[in-house]
Amino acid sequence: MPIISAPHAFNEADLYVDLRPIFGRSLYLKCEGFNFAGSIKLKAAVEMVETAEREGLLTPDSILVESSSGNLGVALSMIAASKGYRFLCVTDSRCNLSTRLLMESLGSQVHVIAGLDANGGFLGARLDYVRALCASDDRYVWLSQYTNPGNWRAHYRTTAPQIARQFPELDVLFVGAGTTGTLMGCARWFREWHRPVRIVAVDSVGSITFGGPPGRRMIPGLGMGVRPPLLDESFVDEVVLVEEAETIRTCHRMARKGFLFGGSTGTVVSGAMEWFGRQEAPDGLTAAAIAPDLGERYLDTVYHTNWLQALYGEDVLDSEESAAGAWMAPQPPTLSPAPDRRRYNGAGRRSTDQERRPENREAEA
Repeated sequence: MPIISAPHAFNEADLYVDLRPIFGRSLYLKCEGFNFAGSIKLKAAVEMVETAEREGLLTPDSILVESSSGNLGVALSMIAASKGYRFLCVTDSRCNLSTRLLMESLGSQVHVIAGLDANGGFLGARLDYVRALCASDDRYVWLSQYTNPGNWRAHYRTTAPQIARQFPELDVLFVGAGTTGTLMGCARWFREWHRPVRIVAVDSVGSITFGGPPGRRMIPGLGMGVRPPLLDESFVDEVVLVEEAETIRTCHRMARKGFLFGGSTGTVVSGAMEWFGRQEAPDGLTAAAIAPDLGERYLDTVYHTNWLQALYGEDVLDSEESAAGAWMAPQPPTLSPAPDRRRYNGAGRRSTDQERRPENREAEA
């Protein structure tokens, strides 16, 4: 049993899920969400912070600042709390409410950007704010996950060797593309390995990372509104683009089997299944994919019916998944006279069953 004194000292590295029972294709999903930060971003955060410490960039007066759609912000919040730094996360309106609350609970400040940049995205506006902040006060230290080589080095040192150790006969690896830190770290490591592994990058439709036109993206995590400076396409064998509606359907399909994963994971798995569908892949093919996070932080978005229908329409989930989600156990008949069934709600006042019904709650779009 491990005993730790710092939260970033623990990270489960060897847990995989075989998705064959769900999708009919054997895909080994490396689960990176089982640490105190809840995502793969812990690896990059530790690497970047500790490198900055070694190089003397961080002092007791420093204020860490970073642009993040969520998961890296949580990882940096946790590390900053553990090491005694102040941290400001610059995010945007797509960041899940639970993620923002988690960062604030860890003592961080969160600044939400509401305006769009010239490409119709949020990233450029977030970066402009961070640059202006750093120019105004030299106490701010921007780790810059988009350009920091520690982002990809973390996965070169850890994620890729972990996968190779588990699957020495690996044929294909599916990696989501956000900042491309995970993608580049794994691709570089496997390029140097003596056995070739096909690297398939999975990105969201609407991301411009691989040259596609910009478009609306509402699920945080993967995709970029500017070309990632870390990206070197010579290390990538194929690219698969996934519509957000497919991401959502894939997340719900896994949830119906008891696996609650985040939006980034749903995109990667959806892209992998699309790749399988257009290949003449042999039965003995060994394929793995990286699941960056779990699904709890997406309960008010990807797994929230009102949010889904408001953004993607009534039929975003196919009939089978909708039926599964709508199923409820039979309710016993109401006796008369009805008993007093008032309960205390979380705000410290009493609420009636009428108030608690889903149709009477305000939509959380």
